[in-house]
Amino acid sequence: MAVAEIQNYTLNFGPQHPAAHGVLRLVLELDGEVIVRSDPHIGLLHRATEKLAETRTWVQSVPYMDRLDYVSMMCNEHAYCMAIEKLLNLEVPERAQYIRVMFDEVTRILNHLLWVGCHALDVGAMAMVLYTFREREDLMDAYEAVSGARMHAAYYRPGGVYRDLPDTMPQYQLNKFKNASAIKELNEARQGSLLDFLEDFTKRFPTYIDEYETLLTDNRIWKQRTVGIGVISPERALNMGLTGAMLRGSGIEWDLRKKQPYEVYDRMDFDIAVGVNGDSYDRYLVRMFEMRQSNRIIKQCIDWLRKNPGPVITENHKIAPPSRESMKGNMEELIHHFKLFTEGMHVPAGEAYAAVEHPKGEFGIYAISDGANKPYRLKIRAPGYVHLSAMDEMAKGHMIADAVTIIGTMDVVFGEIDR
Repeated sequence: MAVAEIQNYTLNFGPQHPAAHGVLRLVLELDGEVIVRSDPHIGLLHRATEKLAETRTWVQSVPYMDRLDYVSMMCNEHAYCMAIEKLLNLEVPERAQYIRVMFDEVTRILNHLLWVGCHALDVGAMAMVLYTFREREDLMDAYEAVSGARMHAAYYRPGGVYRDLPDTMPQYQLNKFKNASAIKELNEARQGSLLDFLEDFTKRFPTYIDEYETLLTDNRIWKQRTVGIGVISPERALNMGLTGAMLRGSGIEWDLRKKQPYEVYDRMDFDIAVGVNGDSYDRYLVRMFEMRQSNRIIKQCIDWLRKNPGPVITENHKIAPPSRESMKGNMEELIHHFKLFTEGMHVPAGEAYAAVEHPKGEFGIYAISDGANKPYRLKIRAPGYVHLSAMDEMAKGHMIADAVTIIGTMDVVFGEIDR
């Protein structure tokens, strides 16, 4: 009797798989339970941000940036505003630069908290996400206090930020679920300004990171699932265009905040974490260290912002609207306001590339202007897109269960991949 030929079989991982982090359809070719080939199929989200930007004025595209990587909202806006400012040759007020740096780091912590919570969830540690979301809630309140929105802030604008930091924080009200003493405790840090609230957070946060590390760093199961999984050599990491924690985890010390400083990062005192083995465990350690460093940067920004009041957006009313008060009492300002909100600003012809050290890696915006009130072309350099392209190489020879760990360690979000 002839032995039946054993063939590899193909499996669809996603697009609705909870560990696919968006609408990823991963076509896995398997030999038993070992991955022979993994082929990421994208294009199921239909975001089309680059194309939409060609039909919107320069300012109207700011909210689209929030929706790219919807876990790192303000960092996306930052790169976009910097590209426009480069084209306009525009100077951003110093206070606005500090506010931007502070909120970039708040965003980095928000991103890494969601990442470590969900990555642990994918790998099988259920409790982690309950801890990380507790801290995200505080930082989401900071987002909301400053912009009015918890997620899609649209707070950064070409020339600065939408408005100065608020002097008061929203308070919890008495309700049927919580008694007066619980409400009092919740409102304790909310008595002062946004800066007071964030300062209180920065004091508490290192203890919280210690809690996460107690749960995961020396956890036997966590190490069994991440050590030696998805190893990338420094050479391959560079060749594949990886950035952020994916590159630093492989031992290459590359961080745009240090190597190509923008805004006021050159005045900040912080360290870069670098891995040794280039595996999923090292990338986890790099991101945990990054959260501690972001906390340090936020503290430095708070100190400076307390002592230095000033304008937070450019005085040029062809780019930023005049104040509500002057717009209602002055014909000239009313015209500026009207022109800005109907026609938008005209950006000189030319091209510019601006990149930020986004929580996921290098996020860049390449903008081409033909002198009109909208971009001629916008190219978005999304870190997640590049990282996903390394999936096949990283997953070869691993088990199906490791595919989940590898997607988790990349920290992909589909808004920026299918753009």
